[in-house]
Amino acid sequence: MSLLVVGLSHRSAPVSVLERATLTADAQVKLVHDTVAAEPATEAAVLATCNRIELYADVDKFHAGVAELSTLLAQHCGVGLDELTPYLYVHYEDRAVHHLFSVACGLDSMVVGEGQILGQIKDSLATAQEQHTAGRLLNDLFQQSLRVGKRAHSETGIDRAGQSLVTFGLEQLSAGAPVETWAKGKRALVIGAGSMSSLAAATLARAGVAEVVIANRTLERAERLAQILTEGDDTDVRARAVPMATVPDELTRADVVVSCTGATGLVLTAQSVAAALEGRVEGPVAPDAAAARVTDPAPIRGDLPPTSLGTEEGCPLDLSAVQGTAHFSVLGEAAVAGMPAAELEQHAAWVDKGAEEPRGGRTAVAADPETEAELISALAATVATIGRIPERRRPEPVVETPRPAPVLSLLDLAMPRDIDAAVHRLLGVRLVDIESLAEASADAPMAADVDQVRRIVSDEVAAFGAAQRAAHITPTVVALRSMAADVVANEIARLEGRLPGLDDKHRAEITQTVRRVVDKLLHAPTVRVKQLAAEPGGAGYADALRTLFDLDPETIASVSRADDTKPTENTENAKNRGRA
Repeated sequence: MSLLVVGLSHRSAPVSVLERATLTADAQVKLVHDTVAAEPATEAAVLATCNRIELYADVDKFHAGVAELSTLLAQHCGVGLDELTPYLYVHYEDRAVHHLFSVACGLDSMVVGEGQILGQIKDSLATAQEQHTAGRLLNDLFQQSLRVGKRAHSETGIDRAGQSLVTFGLEQLSAGAPVETWAKGKRALVIGAGSMSSLAAATLARAGVAEVVIANRTLERAERLAQILTEGDDTDVRARAVPMATVPDELTRADVVVSCTGATGLVLTAQSVAAALEGRVEGPVAPDAAAARVTDPAPIRGDLPPTSLGTEEGCPLDLSAVQGTAHFSVLGEAAVAGMPAAELEQHAAWVDKGAEEPRGGRTAVAADPETEAELISALAATVATIGRIPERRRPEPVVETPRPAPVLSLLDLAMPRDIDAAVHRLLGVRLVDIESLAEASADAPMAADVDQVRRIVSDEVAAFGAAQRAAHITPTVVALRSMAADVVANEIARLEGRLPGLDDKHRAEITQTVRRVVDKLLHAPTVRVKQLAAEPGGAGYADALRTLFDLDPETIASVSRADDTKPTENTENAKNRGRA
């Protein structure tokens, strides 16, 4: 059996696909059960976060496993397989181990070094254990990934390379200012009461906001979070819980909004945010104007003010005839777009003569016909080469409306998104969402500690692979020793039949001597075969051992099943699990 992972993340898929390819808690449970029910897989676990979905399985066939896992992933996340396939990645055996260890260390996170992923890995393992879909391989893999992640955070400065998605998002909202300075005295609205929302509320409280309002569909959870914030020793923030129905009213009083819910649709529309702004900005935003900013993706170029280009006497182009055409502009090259070549030449000649007209009222010197013909020919050649008339007059400047400083800052950490992306266009609002965080994190500097973490991951992958290969041969070694013990027992029984008068003392001594001989004969070969099996390509030694000693395959299989049913550290301490 071999480890296989099929998934997609912010590194492989656009946000538009990620926000549709989501898995609810119930869907995750159904997915792991359907995976182990499929022929190629015997174990399964799902790692689902706001920016990744990964399905891990122990499979006996690579190609069949990839096909089955990809199909199941598409079926349960609600995106067609044809659409999903271009964004899927596949890791197998050691590469799959390397991938999960990198994820656990925060190297594959949107914000490098963030530690929240450890809690999400722990939750994924807990779900697989509760559903009995994690066997020895996935138990060992996920538990070791947690240890590797903790080692990376404790032995290196990876925490300095990045922070949680919440902190990174708040830093983007503060636009370079210290978060504590920017947040001090602000009123915060947190929508949702899950792990990410709880982290956001706690982070805002420590940053110094004056008030945190928690809105959630289940009011009891919001009240519990508000109570935790109020009773905390490290802050003196005011916290209160409200039902989701009051969000529009709370929005008019909030300075900062963080939303992270499990909703499948929008929680805040652009219209609701525009309505909340009406009482906050100087000069109320007219509903029609707000709706126009939200629904119109861009102004029509024909709405731009006309310029003096072509309005002077003698211009050969009839601009008034085309001025009303949609998307037509008299600025720059578009003023002559689509005109016949002859008219273009006339216009070029007219512009050129206009440029030579002296200022101050002096009489212009007319060009002779030969010079004019040469000029027109040169312009026509330029048009044929570059496809346009060279601009000879500077377009009139377009006055840009200055964008006011934001009075409402929105952080959307949900996937799919909670806040309408059209909010970006509203004046007085700053929106940071998963998509903008991905763009910002791509330019974030990498700390030197990242290289050290990568070395830790490589070492741990090698150690894990060696341990798994050694464990793979263990049932064969156990079966060999069990067979040797049976041979000793049978020979001692035969000896007793031949020597019925043998007393207990001599029988015990003979038995012990025979066992020592067998143990010494088997010690060096079994130790050496474990060492060889731990090396890359050592899987064949188990087969050789089975063949040489004619071991019963069912005996070996029974040893493996017995090992798989032994309780693990996590299952014994399941009640102590929690989010990191």
